[in-house]
Amino acid sequence: MIYIFKPHIILFVLSNEIHAIIEQGAKELNIKLPPGTEAAFGTYYDFLKKRGELVNLTAISGVKEVARLHFLDSLALLNASIFINENIFQNAKVIDIGSGAGFPGVPLKLAEPSIRLTLLDSTGKRIDFLSDLCANLDVPATFINKRAEEAAFDLDIREQYNIVVARAVARLNILCELCLPFASPGGLFIAMKSIDIDNELIEAKNAIALMGAKLLGHYDYLISGTEIVHRAVLIRKISNTPEKYPRRFARIQKAPL
Repeated sequence: MIYIFKPHIILFVLSNEIHAIIEQGAKELNIKLPPGTEAAFGTYYDFLKKRGELVNLTAISGVKEVARLHFLDSLALLNASIFINENIFQNAKVIDIGSGAGFPGVPLKLAEPSIRLTLLDSTGKRIDFLSDLCANLDVPATFINKRAEEAAFDLDIREQYNIVVARAVARLNILCELCLPFASPGGLFIAMKSIDIDNELIEAKNAIALMGAKLLGHYDYLISGTEIVHRAVLIRKISNTPEKYPRRFARIQKAPL
């Protein structure tokens, strides 16, 4: 007997699998999602699978891996509100620095539609992908195709955001110089990191202070369906960042603060 699997049937199965993973993961994170959010993540996965390989967006593939290590990992940032006892994401201006395939900014917007989202990336192909993705998901967003250290001097966006998020491999002191200039005084920078960053937290103290900020703390979370624990580092902006920051990236790399 020969079985013929039609593409729309496969997509339906994958969508159901994503739905189940997101539903269970959100429950474990104690996050209540708006109706239809799980289905939107199914659309997100399908779009990422079709376009992601062309733009080299992520090395992570497979429905379970993407749903857990991208979608749920991003949604875990919503628990920052619990950590600081404040509903920080509702109606917040949020900028995702180095957004790439849209993580964590787009999942956060799907889960909290009141967010006013800006996605920043230095690569034009990634910005094109993000623009098409958001149109496909019917998610309003603003797109900036610039390097962070250059965009930070644009007065229309410098120190204009309630929340700055970044999911990057750079060390925390470098991320602070690149990201904190976008946060308004009183705003928050949330850095997504691994749990093995004790040395990074120590070496970032100077950069945090120079950017006009202070470390609030961090919280760790287990990604549903895995044994992986990640850490969200929360940094509060308390005063304006000096006008000379951020420096050129070559200088940042050569002489981190």
